Amino acid sequence: MFNFKIIESNYYLRHLSLLMVKKNKVSLKDQIVIEKLPQHIAIIMDGNGRWAKGLGKLRIFGHKKGVSSVRECAETSAELGIKYLTLYTFSTENWSRPKIEIDAIMELLVSTIRKEKETLMKNGIKLQTIGDINSLPTKCASELTKTIEETACNTKMTLVLALSYSAKWDMINAIKQISTKVKDNSLAIEDINDITINQHLSTRNLPHPELLIRTSGEQRISNFMLWELAYSELYFTSKLWPDFNKEDLYEAILDYQNRERRFGKTSEQVS
Repeated sequence: MFNFKIIESNYYLRHLSLLMVKKNKVSLKDQIVIEKLPQHIAIIMDGNGRWAKGLGKLRIFGHKKGVSSVRECAETSAELGIKYLTLYTFSTENWSRPKIEIDAIMELLVSTIRKEKETLMKNGIKLQTIGDINSLPTKCASELTKTIEETACNTKMTLVLALSYSAKWDMINAIKQISTKVKDNSLAIEDINDITINQHLSTRNLPHPELLIRTSGEQRISNFMLWELAYSELYFTSKLWPDFNKEDLYEAILDYQNRERRFGKTSEQVS
């Protein structure tokens, strides 16, 4: 029989732990167990537009403010020892937004990459991308390629920008590649497994995220890393992305570390 009492107990213990930290004013950072850090954190950075609208400003103002949160999270992650940080920066669906907003976002992306190059180098952060980079404006794609090459030797952390990306787009491309190999008789149908699919996704060189964070209070995946998030822990916060800071990141990691990850097993088996 399914034991709801165990689940409720784990839930309340997890949140009681976070409440005790806040009540006793113990540093959130000091509560983090370095040995239990997630190797890969993925973030859906949501709420830029609503943040700007709340101040009576244009949506692009929120995107600009969101850059500060990107910088703080990247630097904090590298400092803690997180090896991979993936940010859902621009989805394939975002191309349907008003042209004026898309143009402003692309210009902001180019200027941000140029400005933050020094931050990447200082913190030993390597830049990578996933998504249909060829669909980006030439200037944007060129600046990305240049920075990726210049940071290639950095080893402290890898920052992955998901640009013109969606999980369905990635999976369709993988299926096409696999189908072509089957058609060419270079791959047998019976040899196709989860490893085969992993090898044909744009995320093939990345470990699957252990923790997904989504800001703004929305509780959905929005076509992001659907295959890779199969066993990720999901963390939702009402904070809008421009307001998300390192303390919020610490809290998300602490919440993750207080969870029981079973991967289909029972609590008794994990124990």
